[in-house]
Amino acid sequence: MTVEALIIFLLIGAIAGWLAGQVVKGHGFGLIGNIVVGIVGAFLAGWLFPRLGLNLGLPGIVGEILFAAIGAIILLFLIGLIKRA
Repeated sequence: MTVEALIIFLLIGAIAGWLAGQVVKGHGFGLIGNIVVGIVGAFLAGWLFPRLGLNLGLPGIVGEILFAAIGAIILLFLIGLIKRA
């Protein structure tokens, strides 16, 4: 992985994590936490969506951000459930 690809990966994770934090109120983790949530959410969506037969069909970076944000929202929702238990 090149440095440029790593920077883009981190930016997508940061944006996706921030979006997820805005949608799921009260579960933001700051910049570093949001990057981590966005990256883990992207991996979660990458694992879950194909198994459910879902495809967003959006090309480019916007599709990647949306894909990662949906995964991060799912992750924040699960974290919220675990915290309440």
